[in-house]
Amino acid sequence: MAQGKINVHTENIFPIIKKFLYSDHEIFLRELVSNAVDATQKLKTLASVGEFKGETGDAFIEVLLDKEAKTITIRDRGIGMTAEEIEKYITQIAFSGAEEFVNLYKDKTPDAQAMIGHFGLGFYSAFMVAAKVEIQSLSWRDSSEPARWICDGSPEYTIEKGSRDFRGTDVILHVADDSVDFLERDKIDGLLKKYCRFLPVEIRFGKKNDYVEKDGKTETVEVDNIINNTTPAWTRKPADLTEEDYKSFYRELYPMSFEEPLFHIHLNVDYPFNLTGILFFPKLRNSIEVQKEKIQLYCNQVFVTDSVENIVPDFLTLLRGVIDSPDIPLNVSRSYLQSDANVKKISAHITKKVADKLDELFRNDRKDFEGKWEEMKVLVEYGMITEEKFYEKAQKFSLLKTTGNEFFTFDEYRERVKPVQTDKEDRVVYLYTTDPSAQHAQVKAATERGYSVLVFDSPLDSHFINHLESKFEKTSFARVDADTLDKLIKKDEPMPMKLSEKEQEELKPVIEQVVDKARFHVVFESLSETDRPMQVVQPEFMRRMKEMQAMGGRGGFYGNMPEMYNLVVNANHPVISKILNEQDDTRRNLLARQTADLALLSQNLLKGEELTGFIERTYGLLN
Repeated sequence: MAQGKINVHTENIFPIIKKFLYSDHEIFLRELVSNAVDATQKLKTLASVGEFKGETGDAFIEVLLDKEAKTITIRDRGIGMTAEEIEKYITQIAFSGAEEFVNLYKDKTPDAQAMIGHFGLGFYSAFMVAAKVEIQSLSWRDSSEPARWICDGSPEYTIEKGSRDFRGTDVILHVADDSVDFLERDKIDGLLKKYCRFLPVEIRFGKKNDYVEKDGKTETVEVDNIINNTTPAWTRKPADLTEEDYKSFYRELYPMSFEEPLFHIHLNVDYPFNLTGILFFPKLRNSIEVQKEKIQLYCNQVFVTDSVENIVPDFLTLLRGVIDSPDIPLNVSRSYLQSDANVKKISAHITKKVADKLDELFRNDRKDFEGKWEEMKVLVEYGMITEEKFYEKAQKFSLLKTTGNEFFTFDEYRERVKPVQTDKEDRVVYLYTTDPSAQHAQVKAATERGYSVLVFDSPLDSHFINHLESKFEKTSFARVDADTLDKLIKKDEPMPMKLSEKEQEELKPVIEQVVDKARFHVVFESLSETDRPMQVVQPEFMRRMKEMQAMGGRGGFYGNMPEMYNLVVNANHPVISKILNEQDDTRRNLLARQTADLALLSQNLLKGEELTGFIERTYGLLN
């Protein structure tokens, strides 16, 4: 038996490791199982080149739980280690990295996820849950002697001849009193399924019941509880997979999702970086809420995180699926991730693949693409707003939908409306509605004039419209209820106004007294006699700014302003002349209030006491 002391200057290195990594201490199991996988795969490599002559059919990994002995064992049948190799890899190389960690972080609070692996701490993460760690190992080399290493979390360790009689390594954790929750079977089962369910070497954890048919009867049998799928879909060639294979893998990833994805993208790159994966387009239904079922990031089939915001552009975090890359530097801080050259290349490649896939679907089956557009448009709009390269590609397949349920590309729609909706300043005006039902009257008036009205009803559309206005030449967007049609698309000089300025001054206070002056600004306009006597409009600029600031979750100058409207009085309508000429003040007031209330009612702005008063007044007029 030999005793040794790890050559470190910091005596309390383990308490420091445990303190800093405690918030993420569950990753010890991921690290130790990953090490076991590495040892197993190295053995298979040796066998493939003829150096190892034995059998590798037993090369699986076991996780053993002994609640009574308070131990967790990670057992592999990989290459194993001699006493000299344990001395080298466990007490020298790994611990030199551990000491570097302490020197850098003992006075700081680092990101726990960031340091694992970078400082050779994978094995030593065991001390986050263990009071003592034991290694029993037997090397694959002929005539090797088994070795046993023991350390209680101090720089002192013991290494001696072991008792293991078969190739591979056992890492035995003697669980500390403050971590006994890791001795619960369900806890370990959950962690294995979280981190290890797609590792390339079979992982067994206890037994489970299965059912088999025998002699026409169903019998219960006990079988190995195999945690993982060693060949998940993203590791296979697209040519070897069917559509059902992709759907089955989606259900495997997200068993609680009851809707199938719209389509998928299979990623497979080996130069200038390594990247595999499958991304699925879920049905978003105009939602940009935080997704519960996120893209999962793997490194060589080991689960790392589902927080991929720094690896894919923000808009693609609305997707689901898997990204696997050994070239993403997980061992550095998140701020560095954003500037890493490989991360930028991977992000750009994924963006391009998504755009190319959408373009392909649009060109191959436009009708099917249009049928799915409502489910994917939020993602496309988000991408076009935030990623210039995505916008350049997406403008070919991004669609505009009209109230008539027709779909047009940007170029197609401009050709459609340019002859009719070009104003006197040679600017094409795109009319739109955010709610075809609530704005039905204005939509109807516009379509009766031969105008086309677009539907913009996604939560991003205020920002998206602003973005399109900055891209389109000599174009403006106006919500169909933002003003009267003659003002939204100015064609000619307005027709003469029948009311003189004096008559307007006489009538204005009559109308102002029947509405809330703080919310409604009364203006007179020269409109056709066939237009309504009064209309409520909300100026485009102010409304759009309020919506954008509300979408951003902040008030701001516009977001904090109360809702303001213009009450447009049609100076040429006979009803307005009738109100003006009415000599009975009570009757005049009644006509003004009823006309104004009808305008408010058409915009769903008449509520509560005002709505009750309008209904009772209307019944009175019927008597």
